[in-house]
Amino acid sequence: MSQTPVPVVLVGAHGHGRSHLRNLRSLAGDGLVRLAGVCDLVPLPEAELAGFGRVAQDGDLAALIARTGARVAILCTPIHTHLPLARTALAAGSHLLLEKPPTATAAEFAALRAAVAESGLACQVGFQSLGSAAVPAVRELIAEGAVGAVRGIGGAGTWVRTSAYYARAAWAGRRTLAGRDVVDGALTNPFAHAVATALAIAGAQEAVGHGIELELFHAHPIESDDTSCVRLRAPDGTPISVAVTLCARTHRPPHLVVHGDAGRITLYYTLDEVLLERPGEPPRTTVYGRTDLLRNLVEHLDGGAPLLVPPEATAGFMAVLEAVRRAPDPLPIPEALQEVTEEADGTHRVVADVDDLVAMSAERVALFSELGAPWAAVAEPDPA
Repeated sequence: MSQTPVPVVLVGAHGHGRSHLRNLRSLAGDGLVRLAGVCDLVPLPEAELAGFGRVAQDGDLAALIARTGARVAILCTPIHTHLPLARTALAAGSHLLLEKPPTATAAEFAALRAAVAESGLACQVGFQSLGSAAVPAVRELIAEGAVGAVRGIGGAGTWVRTSAYYARAAWAGRRTLAGRDVVDGALTNPFAHAVATALAIAGAQEAVGHGIELELFHAHPIESDDTSCVRLRAPDGTPISVAVTLCARTHRPPHLVVHGDAGRITLYYTLDEVLLERPGEPPRTTVYGRTDLLRNLVEHLDGGAPLLVPPEATAGFMAVLEAVRRAPDPLPIPEALQEVTEEADGTHRVVADVDDLVAMSAERVALFSELGAPWAAVAEPDPA
């Protein structure tokens, strides 16, 4: 490994970009990276850059990379800007850490992969949960038959997001914006990790089976889905479902359940925690470590470590995103089936019985409509 800190530019420093800023501060303290520049239409106050040393700020990404000699660009910008900014960074000679989802369409994803291949540079996609050692640990448990034959994998996510979440940016909660695809739905953005991690456990990162079933709904007055479920199959035929909502009564850690005929494995992917349950044995919980994806990218550049999340490892996820993009518009959930309260940070909408229905979906690998949700209707499977 080189002892010289790798110069990095952060593209998109507000909102979620601040989490990257905190991580950069930590990795800079380890001598691994150096924040060389920030690219944002709204410059950061100098106080937020205290301790980083000299940091250039410029709204022109190509100019900033040329000015700073950045080897890595972190792209944390609206989904529909990912491809053009990635092309700009690659053309300027910078490797990429690209926030999830990588692009807003399958065609853009193909263009991204082509641009990365042509450049000869590295691209890491920011699915942080795939840096967890818990994921290969679950796969190893499955492979060694710890829970017998796998009958299915179910995912559940119940988070609380008030109206402020959708008021934070013009693209939030949009399927399109100014003629551009955005696809900012619950499955494709806030719970994108649930989908991607379920596919990784099933060995379906790079491809999924045909016939993606979707049920997309919204309680908030938005274009995209805030309450939704998907079911598909891994290439080996294993059924996978993920049910999520941003209109829960209670915020809980999301989880994935591997149902075997001789036990079950539950992965709490935000906690890196794996629970193994088998008949006649006490439950066993193990907490695993996690590799930071920027650290892994730098180690790839300077030491040849394999990338944890190259673009090809997100192709299965992009098949789900494309199915969501092509699906009919999400159906509105009637206010009669919501509990609506005004809170300090905005309107909190709770969809009737949704916490229980999401959990039940993971238990049965079932769609909302199959569970009798009063607001649910069957969407047509994706024909691709």
